[in-house]
Amino acid sequence: MGSVRVRWTRGDREGRGWLRGAPPPWWVRVLPVLLLAGVGAASLITPHAGDLGFLLGAIPPLAVLSYGPLTTAVLGAGVVAVLNIPATHLNRPGDTDLLTVVFVAALSVFVSYVRSHRDAQLDTERAIGEAVQRAVLPPLPDRVGRVGCATYYRAAQDGTLVGGDFFDVRAGPYGVRAVLGDVQGHGLAAVATVVSLLGAFREAALDQPDLESVAARMDRRLAVDSADVRHPELFATALLVEFAAGTAAVRVVACGHPAPVLLGAGPAREVAVAPGPPLGIGLVGVDPPQRTVVPLGPGDRLFLASDGVWEARDATGGFYPLVTGLTALAGTPSAGLPEAVWADLVRRGYRVRDDATMLVLTPDPGRPAPR
Repeated sequence: MGSVRVRWTRGDREGRGWLRGAPPPWWVRVLPVLLLAGVGAASLITPHAGDLGFLLGAIPPLAVLSYGPLTTAVLGAGVVAVLNIPATHLNRPGDTDLLTVVFVAALSVFVSYVRSHRDAQLDTERAIGEAVQRAVLPPLPDRVGRVGCATYYRAAQDGTLVGGDFFDVRAGPYGVRAVLGDVQGHGLAAVATVVSLLGAFREAALDQPDLESVAARMDRRLAVDSADVRHPELFATALLVEFAAGTAAVRVVACGHPAPVLLGAGPAREVAVAPGPPLGIGLVGVDPPQRTVVPLGPGDRLFLASDGVWEARDATGGFYPLVTGLTALAGTPSAGLPEAVWADLVRRGYRVRDDATMLVLTPDPGRPAPR
């Protein structure tokens, strides 16, 4: 397990920024202590440091950002103590100034108490949300049947693990079948549609004898989901592939989705597939997509990507040359190829505005497909 790279890692949590839910950086945590120690030491050394006394009033509010109510109360008490020690030359504030500092310190303790309890509640809700989203799109194993799998998934909406892209690889009686698709929109609004499509695919991959029937089942699922909507605009693009038992070829059905890229002995090339209508617009049953059979040689790999990768743009508006980039990265092992493509995309200054998903499928002709 663990071949999926998504945005729920600890490093990404830190990368959200401390103003957006991550823990504050170290310098924010030590700043109240440094101010208290610095102003206190300076006032003990020279009486001219009395002008720095106003900095003490900022210590309790700063402590709220990093500490709980107990530590905030200790720092607030330290401020009041420093103001009342004769040796610091700061023991001459007016009664109004001293009462103001005491009030600010007490208010900071209350705010810290509320913040710490609210943070604990948010952490619990975030953990529940992550568990639900991981259940929707669980990590793929490194191998499904005779097909090796490597993926990269990055949701466009910050703070979410699942967006409008979906993928899955399943072994069944007709071989190993995979899907990669993109529903209308992205973020949490598209998760319900993703759940419906993945459920339809997982059932159809076991029951339907061909990929066209699998696509029709997914199309019907979307049609049923949007039947009661006043202005139905629910659709999805999808790419379905099948590695059947006893054959060295792969079958591909494209439903409005960009074609896969074949990586073999020569340069990478986009597979010529028969374009079909997207799922959910009611045309799959009337005008079913046509299956394309692609012969595979030893060591050939199939690279699938969502629109977020194909439509990444640079500063001039040009699209990311995915086929060219894959040719340059042809020597990269399958397990690291999706991350290598993402690193190349970012390094060259291309900007991704949608969910980005990549899936590398590597069939092993020496392994029999499961019955």
